[in-house]
Amino acid sequence: MNQIGAENQTSITIDDAMSESNELDSCYNCFQHFVTNGFSKIDESSFEGDIIKTSFFSSLSRNPQISYRTKIVAIHKNSNTSQCWKIRAHSFGVYAKAVADTRGGDANIKYAWYGASKNEICETVMHGFSWRRHGISVSPAKHGLDSVLCSGVDGSGVRHLLLCRVILGKQEVVREDSSDQFHPSSMDFDSAVDDISSPTRYIIWNTHLNYNILPCYILSFEAPPYLSGLTEPKTIKPKTWITFGTLISILSPFLDHSQRASLEEQYTNYLEKKITRPQMIQRVRAIAGNQLLSAVVKLYTNKIN
Repeated sequence: MNQIGAENQTSITIDDAMSESNELDSCYNCFQHFVTNGFSKIDESSFEGDIIKTSFFSSLSRNPQISYRTKIVAIHKNSNTSQCWKIRAHSFGVYAKAVADTRGGDANIKYAWYGASKNEICETVMHGFSWRRHGISVSPAKHGLDSVLCSGVDGSGVRHLLLCRVILGKQEVVREDSSDQFHPSSMDFDSAVDDISSPTRYIIWNTHLNYNILPCYILSFEAPPYLSGLTEPKTIKPKTWITFGTLISILSPFLDHSQRASLEEQYTNYLEKKITRPQMIQRVRAIAGNQLLSAVVKLYTNKIN
C-alpha cells in the first residue's frame, strides 16, 4: 500500500458512502435509458472516442480553468436500428440532398453541440427534439462552452451533451435581440447564425426541426460546480472525513488478496486522475460491498466523534 502516503485531500463520509449509491444509480439508470433507446457506449481511447474527446476539450480551450476541471464520464454512439430512427436518418439524408440541390450542391452539414437537462436529453433520444418558439440553438463543434452552460446537472453530478449533425444550408445573421423571429426571413435562407465569419451559435428553425438535425453521440461529463453559478457549499454541520487511503487500510484485513490488489489498483488510478471521486466510491463499494463499506465508515466516524 505504498500509495497511502501520497493521500490527497479528497475524502469520504458516511453520508457519501450511502448517498453516492443513489447518485450513481441515477447515472447508471440514465445510461441504461440511452442504451435502451439505441445508443451504445464506446471506448474513449478508441479512434472514434478520441476524436470526440479531443473536439470537446478543444471547444473549451479558451477557458482553461473549466477545461482542466472537466472530466468525461461516458460517450454513447447512436446505433439505433429501429424503424423510427431509420425514418429519421432517411429524412435527414433526403432533406440534405434537397438543400444541396437548392444551394449549389452544398448542404453545409456541420457537427454541433446541444446541451440540456438529463430529462430533455432522454426525451430527445426517445422522441426527437420538441418544438421551441424560436427554434433550437446549438453550438459549433469548436465552440462548445455555450452548450455546456445550457446542460443541467443530474442527480449524480453529471451533465450531458448531444453531438449532432446539422444541415445549415444558407445562413442568415440573427442577433440575440431578434426575439420575434421564429422562421427564416425568406426562402433564401435555411438556418441562422450569430456571426457568419466566426459563429458561436447556430439556430435550427422549427419548420424542419427533426429533419435537419440528427443526434449522433451523447457525451456525459463532470464539470466544476461554478458553471451553474453556485458557490462552494457552506458546512451546515460538522462532518468527520476519512481519506480513501485510510479507508482502504481499514478495509484490507476484511478482504482477500485479489480484492486488496483490486483496491490498490483503483486507488492508484484515482491518484493519477484516471477516475473521478464518484467512480472511486463506486468501485470501492463494488469490491468491498455496501454493508462492509458503510459499517467501516460508520465505526470510524463514531470513534473519531
